[in-house]
Amino acid sequence: MKKHPRLKNILSIFFLLLLTTIVLYFSLKGDFSNIISEVLSTNVFLLIVAFIFSMLYWFFKSMILYNFTRKFNSNYTFKSAFRTQAVTQFFNAVTPFSSGGQPFQIYSLKKNGLTISNATNVTIEEFVVYQIALVFLGILAILGNHLLNIFPYDGVLSKLVLLGFSINTLVIIILFIIAFGKKSNKFLIKIAINILTFFKIVKNRDKVLSDWNTYINNFHSGAKILIANKKEFFLNILYSFLGLICLYIVPLWILFSMGDFASFNALQAIIASAYVMLIGSFVPLPGGTGGIEYGFIKFFGVFIINDSKLRALMLLWRFITFYMGIIVGGIALNIKERK
Repeated sequence: MKKHPRLKNILSIFFLLLLTTIVLYFSLKGDFSNIISEVLSTNVFLLIVAFIFSMLYWFFKSMILYNFTRKFNSNYTFKSAFRTQAVTQFFNAVTPFSSGGQPFQIYSLKKNGLTISNATNVTIEEFVVYQIALVFLGILAILGNHLLNIFPYDGVLSKLVLLGFSINTLVIIILFIIAFGKKSNKFLIKIAINILTFFKIVKNRDKVLSDWNTYINNFHSGAKILIANKKEFFLNILYSFLGLICLYIVPLWILFSMGDFASFNALQAIIASAYVMLIGSFVPLPGGTGGIEYGFIKFFGVFIINDSKLRALMLLWRFITFYMGIIVGGIALNIKERK
């Protein structure tokens, strides 16, 4: 018996809250009063600036979705794009590997007059430019660290960063192989499905094969459209790049709100945040919970000796960049459902 979508969302949120409770317990354990004191003593105005930078990340992502969607529906508005991105953030946050956002986005775009094929193309195009910007910033962070020698290259952290960078780079390579090798991809998929069918892992061979062929056709079509318009392609990569920079600079404004203007600068914040995101990208739990917090404490701990301040910084950063998205996205989803 299939679970009702609303029940699945509730279960996902419950699981996320459970993970959050565990993370909060270990974050606050042993120094609760000092950490809360650091949080409560922050400058509200500068915290709002940090929130604005986080919202700028959403703004640039909405611009990308708006640009790609307008090719298929000239009446599509930026307001609709922003609302879709807000709810996409919600579904990404409550599902492992952020897997719930893209299906919702396709559904939302279909409701806005696009065919399933065009909606899939838009989602694929957005994902491709995001991955390219993410990896490009990762390369810049690695080069920046090499030149400035901020973080050591030995130990577990460096291996996790390398793993995260390798996985995201591999994703881009696979995307381009799928995009420009349609016939060979279909041949390989057919072999793989036949093998899985033989071992009774796949039960309905024809349906699964048809679904994969449709996906490859859509992806190939989306990639051709994306590459054909080079100006739009690079403009949206730039938007994605700027959005990530805004997101990566949020810890600096939170640090300023705590009255600390010296522990780290904008460049160090961007490099550290890029490393944190690379680690969090392959953590299978919703929102990368656990891995993201661990990476943040370890990387930003290089700059901040005071453990209470460091943990307060991490909690505020996580709320602004992650949990605020769940709140706003959840509200946007429920308002639309009521209408």
